[in-house]
Amino acid sequence: MMNGQEVVSLYEAMVGISDQMLAAATANDWDRLAELELQSAACVRQLKASGDGQPLAGQERTRKVAAIRKMLAADREIRDLTQPWMAKLSAMINNKGTERRIARAYGI
Repeated sequence: MMNGQEVVSLYEAMVGISDQMLAAATANDWDRLAELELQSAACVRQLKASGDGQPLAGQERTRKVAAIRKMLAADREIRDLTQPWMAKLSAMINNKGTERRIARAYGI
C-alpha cells in the first residue's frame, strides 16, 4: 500500500502524462496519444492496486485535488480536439465508397 505522498506523486505524474496527451492531440499525433493513454491507464491500475481510497489530509489532499482538476481540464481539451477527428473518421468508415475500397483492399 502506498502512503499519501506516494499517492499524490502518482497523481502529479499523471498530470504530466495528461499534458503530454494534450500536446499530442494538438499536434494530431494520434499514435503518441494512444501510447500516452496506455501510460495513464497503467498509473490508474497502480492506484487501484495500492488501495487509493485512503483519506488524505491537509497539503496532500490539496495537491491531489489540484492534480485531478488539471487532468479533467486537459481531458476536456483533448476531447474537444479529438471529437471532430473521430466524427470525420466515422463518416469515412460509414461512407459506402470507402467501405467498398476497404473491402477490396483487404479482400473482404
